[in-house]
Amino acid sequence: MRSHPAAVATGAHYLDGDYACGEGAIAAGCRFVAGYPITPSTEVVERIARRFPMVGGTFIQMEDELASMAAVVGASWTGTKAMTVTSGPGFSLMMENIGLAAMMETPCVVVNVQRGGPSTGLPTMVGQADMMQARWGSHGDYQIIALCPKSPQEAFDLTIEAFNLSERYRVPVLIMMDECVGHMTEKVVIPPADQLEVVPRTLTSEPPATYLPYRTNGSAVPAFARAGDGYRFHATGLTHDERGYPDMSVACQDKCVRRLVDKIKDNADDIAHFEEEDTDGADVVLVTYGITARVARMGIRLARAEGIKVGVLRLVVVWPFPEKRMRELAGRIKAFVVPEINLGQIVLEVERCAAGQAAAIPVSHAGGGVHDPQDILEALRRAAR
Repeated sequence: MRSHPAAVATGAHYLDGDYACGEGAIAAGCRFVAGYPITPSTEVVERIARRFPMVGGTFIQMEDELASMAAVVGASWTGTKAMTVTSGPGFSLMMENIGLAAMMETPCVVVNVQRGGPSTGLPTMVGQADMMQARWGSHGDYQIIALCPKSPQEAFDLTIEAFNLSERYRVPVLIMMDECVGHMTEKVVIPPADQLEVVPRTLTSEPPATYLPYRTNGSAVPAFARAGDGYRFHATGLTHDERGYPDMSVACQDKCVRRLVDKIKDNADDIAHFEEEDTDGADVVLVTYGITARVARMGIRLARAEGIKVGVLRLVVVWPFPEKRMRELAGRIKAFVVPEINLGQIVLEVERCAAGQAAAIPVSHAGGGVHDPQDILEALRRAAR
């Protein structure tokens, strides 16, 4: 299935990251968005609300973020591609229903335009301190996919990728943008619809008489049946059998939850998306994501001018974490340097994967602004000694 040509605002535009994200959702075939206004993400749904009447979409401003996420889960089960948008405090409120979506294997997209926290924090100023919450925010064992754009162009591109991944793996996919990227205005090129890769909602070909909603038939991802098409099934957040009926046995819990984890974990190499630069022969590798990937460029240039051999690994998909590549690099370098707009989150994953083979040096920032490149330079100097 391709997006209808009218859905895509083809050509070159001057858009901020929030608007570009909205356009990416439309191009991906999203036709239902429920949300609640919260800075600095509101512009995404402002764009959606303006554009959806042109493409036959439905936008609902819900009473709060809990209801928004619940509406998205329900809409997805009608076969409609669905999304919600929020920032830190709303992200916290959505966590219960993100876990519900994971347990029910509901394809959907959640956009979090990160700001400074905790609590109300800095509503209009940048942060990257929701990264661990993205992975572990809801209770129980499950796996999630999370992407981090560094530009408005990537806000468009990665929103399409997020929808595609959600359809392939029947899982909520998170777009962990940040305020700087969300409010940054740059050129965004939107290709014609027939040049975009858009993964459709694939429906089961099995007849209703024999269909079981959570039978995998050798695949880790069960076939999807749309509500209202004559299929009888039960969808619940309880541990369930292949029929979707609650089953409180230890054996069912093990089978059910392991599959939720393994369908992502076993495909981590296919899902992984990162960019490498000059890692061969490097003494130090800078690990970046989001706006920090751009801010770090000055520190990298200054370090290379001093003769420091610096490589770069930019995380485009942060969850699942690229453990395999991190371990490979750790055996060849002195240290990783990890600048992020929090007091140390992704650096903990880097340290875990390095497993003592290489140091993991944080360059922390509490939020409200971006790093001083001199701080990154100084960390690179320390790492290269």
